Amino acid sequence: MQPERDAKDRQLDAQRVPQDDLNMTTDQGVRVDDTDNSLRAGTRGPTLMEDFHFREKLTRFDHERIPERVVHARGAGAYGIFELYEPLGDLTTAAFLNDTSAKTPTFVRFSTVAGSRGSADTVRDVRGFATKFYTTQGNFDLVGNNFPVFFIQDGVKFPDFVHAVKPEPHNEIPQAQSAHDTFWDFVQLQPESLHMVMWLMSDRAIPRSYRMMQGFGVHTFRLVNASGQGTFVKWHWRPVLGTYSLVWDEVLRLQGNDPDFNRRDLWEAIERGDYPEYELCVQLVPESREYDFDFDLLDPTKIIPEEQVPLRPIGKMTLNRNPQNFFAETEQVAFHTANLVPGIDFTNDPLLQARNFSYLDTQLLRLAGPNFSQIPINRPIAEVRNDQRDGFHQHLIHESRTSYAPNSISGGCPAAMDGYRHYQEKVEGSKIRMRSPSFEDHYSQATLFWNSMAGWEKQHIVAAFLFELGHVERRHIKEGMVQHLGKIHPDLAAQVAQGLGLPEPAMAEVHSNASPALSMTNQPRGIATRKIAILMADGTDAAAVTNLRRFLEGQGATCEIVAPAEGTVGGLPVDRQLSAANSVIYDAVVAADGSALAATGRAQFFLKEAFKHGKAIAAVGSGRQLVEAAQLPNAVGVVMGDGNDIAKEFAEAVAGHRFYERDVELVPA
Repeated sequence: MQPERDAKDRQLDAQRVPQDDLNMTTDQGVRVDDTDNSLRAGTRGPTLMEDFHFREKLTRFDHERIPERVVHARGAGAYGIFELYEPLGDLTTAAFLNDTSAKTPTFVRFSTVAGSRGSADTVRDVRGFATKFYTTQGNFDLVGNNFPVFFIQDGVKFPDFVHAVKPEPHNEIPQAQSAHDTFWDFVQLQPESLHMVMWLMSDRAIPRSYRMMQGFGVHTFRLVNASGQGTFVKWHWRPVLGTYSLVWDEVLRLQGNDPDFNRRDLWEAIERGDYPEYELCVQLVPESREYDFDFDLLDPTKIIPEEQVPLRPIGKMTLNRNPQNFFAETEQVAFHTANLVPGIDFTNDPLLQARNFSYLDTQLLRLAGPNFSQIPINRPIAEVRNDQRDGFHQHLIHESRTSYAPNSISGGCPAAMDGYRHYQEKVEGSKIRMRSPSFEDHYSQATLFWNSMAGWEKQHIVAAFLFELGHVERRHIKEGMVQHLGKIHPDLAAQVAQGLGLPEPAMAEVHSNASPALSMTNQPRGIATRKIAILMADGTDAAAVTNLRRFLEGQGATCEIVAPAEGTVGGLPVDRQLSAANSVIYDAVVAADGSALAATGRAQFFLKEAFKHGKAIAAVGSGRQLVEAAQLPNAVGVVMGDGNDIAKEFAEAVAGHRFYERDVELVPA
């Protein structure tokens, strides 16, 4: 045994790093004194491009993987149009925000962040919501997420965050999940992430549909009018159908039943003419109010509560066309936060400053050179004229004999004039790696989020923390997270600590402020585009089913008949056979037959699972027998009677999305 032990010891010794070599260096061997803050002009100034460590770190990160995106690899896209409600000439010179008669073409790409292209749609993750506006002044890219904040304050930390949340490097596990040690180790050592983590642990991270998901620009931008006056702006996309989510157990089952659930939902909705609609809203802050808040407008880990600055709807986007080729369009679309048009400008948000460098750098590698803007999906509708030439994949044949400026041979054309003008802002300060003290509060808005949740939302957040931290192997990481949760709210920390078998932390005093707008409880009600399964078998009263279906589809719902076999049942065509169906792909269930299905374990399980996930259930005629066999009669959200009698009551139940007061375990079928 001794030789084996010696060999193992030698292997471990070879992996150890001598203490003298622990200093971080650049790729050139230069020691690094700070990898948490980019070099900037003053604590609130812009990032300086002479920061070679920052540029090297992001460049290396941007070029890590080919050909898929390093983040946001799995996506789905759609074309649409944007229509403005009212001119905004007092705020901005952007043409598409001043012409109410224009229908500005758009392309939207929705995505998950952490997983690879082959991962499932319904994982717990941030969702990308990136919109390309093809305006007459050039392309404007609003590159956002479905959360209004982010994990980090400075872009120099982006490679660290992504490396932490990606599969662990020694075994490439787990895929598309944050439930592992490296992610939570990063969070417990980087408390600026806590506000974002609260959103991630909420049901916002498992949206029902891209059509029912909010979008946010995350950063504070500027609108600039013709007089050069700036106004701070936060961008919001608000879905007309409302913001709705799945439940966790349903998510786990969907990943096996239909890993393309959100993609398919978007595609099918557009194909059948149920075009997704989103209102573009803005929060506007005059420059005179920049310092009126108890947080810094430049901090991307903070929101402006809607109670302090209400949302102003300015227009609506309708997605009305699917791509013809996934690779050519959805995969090759290239977004960039620095794609702006006159009248829209940046702020000195250090994360935004980094994104302005990183996105372009990424596209140069992923799309093999600087001419990716000539790919049809990226091509602006505005005419392109400049002296930039050649490079990989050059598609244009330039006939001009000059490629420089100024020139006299081509009449001085193209000439730089009357173009984009950057907002004139005075900047001064020492070159320094240091964040502004106004970025130091990492807990109060996480507390605000918790305080704003309904009871069922809080329960789901606690359950999410227990699931995630339950997959963490190292006890000190769990303990560190519980300590942070104690600074967010004692109730949250106590419940998580109890579930993990850890002592409760010393509880800090927390504020009681809340923002009702953060809760998903008050959403537009309706059954439009909801997908409803109708369980049928031979002998079902087809007339009752037809009447109920006609009413539901008249309200905009989509109904599918699910039966034990394909073909027809009761003279009606079967959409899906029972063995190939599952309740998790539907929003509600109608039991239209009971006599033939009541003894079927699969049919009973179908109902029980839908009940567990809080979905509305109806029993029509003999369908009562199936509901009784599943032991669900007289339960909340279960409607029984004849089709005509229950139609309105059932539709109202479906419109409520879920009955979260059900807290049950699924009874084995």
